Parts: sequence; structure tokens; C-alpha cells
Amino acid sequence: MPANLSPEYKDAQEAYRKARDPEERLERLREMLRTIPKHKGTEHLQADIRTRMKELTEERAAPRKGGARGGPPVAVRPEGAAQVALLGPPNSGKSRLHARLTGSHAVVGPYPFTTKLPLPGMLPHEDVQFQLVDLPPVAADFMEPWMPNALQSAEAALLVVDLGDPACVEQVAALRRRLEEKGVTLVAEEKPTGDPFRIHLRALLLASKSDRLKDPEAELEAFRQLASHPFPALAVSAETGHGLAGLGPRLFEMLGVVRVYTKLPGHPADRSRPFTVRRDGTVRDVARLVHRGLAAELKFARLWGSGKFDGEQVSATHPVRDGDVVELHG
Repeated sequence: MPANLSPEYKDAQEAYRKARDPEERLERLREMLRTIPKHKGTEHLQADIRTRMKELTEERAAPRKGGARGGPPVAVRPEGAAQVALLGPPNSGKSRLHARLTGSHAVVGPYPFTTKLPLPGMLPHEDVQFQLVDLPPVAADFMEPWMPNALQSAEAALLVVDLGDPACVEQVAALRRRLEEKGVTLVAEEKPTGDPFRIHLRALLLASKSDRLKDPEAELEAFRQLASHPFPALAVSAETGHGLAGLGPRLFEMLGVVRVYTKLPGHPADRSRPFTVRRDGTVRDVARLVHRGLAAELKFARLWGSGKFDGEQVSATHPVRDGDVVELHG
């Protein structure tokens, strides 16, 4: 990263990293370009920012048209508490898992590359939902050229592996290598990086088809040692449902989801649909989800739950905790 970047630029860059919606990412890129110091040391970064802005502008202008580079005809807009991508080598069983978890009509077949385009579906967990997006498989000799763009909106990945396949270790290594070559890194925990445009996805490994294994947990441990990967893992089966009940709680914890409920003055809290932020989320983050303009106009809020007392008046920068209720005052 170039030296002498201003605090305003660093704030804008961090906001870009957290943004998932294409419109919000474009807004953050504009702020990055506005606040970046203009000198020779930042010329390359300025050019990168302008390139990303051009790509996002074109994506928003023609969301239903396949691009010249063969992109999917429809961009998957994030919904629910988080967007999670399903990644895996051919015939790993990820599409069958997607269908079992979300009730989708994912194409399932005994032949490779049955998944051609991104397919979203919703996985319910308590009073929130995770958007699971089934993506085409990644092999050593082929990955869809638009795959990195499709992963821009994801916050995490489910890495689906068939431990019964003798080549599973090599398949996962090839998948990670192909993604790395295109600027996508699968990580066990999120770490700051100097490159704002490299995609870092928290990964949870799912050992699929565990019903076919004599001892799924032992096979999983052997795989982890052979593959030398750091990802947390679950043994699951789309056929029997083994392990699937634990997926929602694992995603909730891994992503640091915080549910916040809102209320109007003189009315009870609306607990029908929580707004979701992350562990470092603030009252202003909640206000931005309620209405983007409200975040800028917010004067204070009243807090029930993690405050010193019910109805405590707090500032826009006050942190929120899971289960809190806020009353926003603009």
C-alpha cells in the first residue's frame, strides 16, 4: 500500500471492504478516489479504483445482460444476514447440499459441471436467513472467468469436498490455487490486507456424502492432516441430513452476526425481522440499514438490551450487541 494515505481514505477503504451491495461498493469507491492523496506513489492505486468504478457502473447499467467476458446474466444481490458461496470441485455434492439446505431446484447429476450459473437459495437459522449461492465447480483445468466477480458480494464460502474421492486433496489444492490466481483467497479467519481489491473469504469446509464413509470424523481428520489446511470443518450428508443442523449456528458464529431490532417511540419493538450487523457494528450501521439517509441525519438513539439501563440514550457510534433494541432519532 502506498505511504501517506490519509485517515479519511483508510476509513473509506475499510467501508469498501465491508460493503456487499454493488451500489454501496460504488459509493465507497467514489469516496476512496475523493480522499486518496494525489501523488505519484498512488497513481497505480488511483487507476485500480477507476477501473473498479467502471466495472461496477457497467454491471449496474446492464444487470441482465451477459458481458463480453461471459459473465452470468443475472448478478446475485445479497439478501438475508450474509451471502455465502458454495465452492467445490466437480461432483463434490454441493448442488445436492444446496437443494437440501434451501429447497432450491439445483440441477444434480452424476456428470461434472452440472451447475452453469449462480443459483441463490435461503438457509433459515432462528429468525435470520443466510443466502447460499451455488456456483459452478472449479477444476485444475477450468474455472468460469466470471467467478471472481460473482464472489464480490459473498462474505464467506462453504468449501464442499467428497472425501470418498481419492483425488480430493489434489482437487482442493487446485481449487485454492485457481482462486488465488484471480485474486480470491480462502481464509480461516479474516485478516487485514494492504490490497483493498483482493477478496478474502472466511471458509468452512463441508465433507459431503458422509453417509458413504465408515468413520466420517476420522476421514475428515485424515484429510485435514494431508491437505494441511486451517479451515474449520463439518462432516455432512445431503442424503441423511447428518451434520446439517449445525451449519446455521456455525455460520452465525463464524460471521459474527448481530441481530438488532427497532422500535418507534411509544410502540413495542418490531421483532418480526431483525436488522443484522457484525460484532463491531454500531447504532449508525443499523440506521444505515433502516434507511441510508437516516445514518447521516441520526442525532441519537435509545437502547434496550446491552445498555446500562433500558431506554439509555446513546450516540451513533455506540456499539450494539445481539438482541438489542434501538429507537432511532434523526
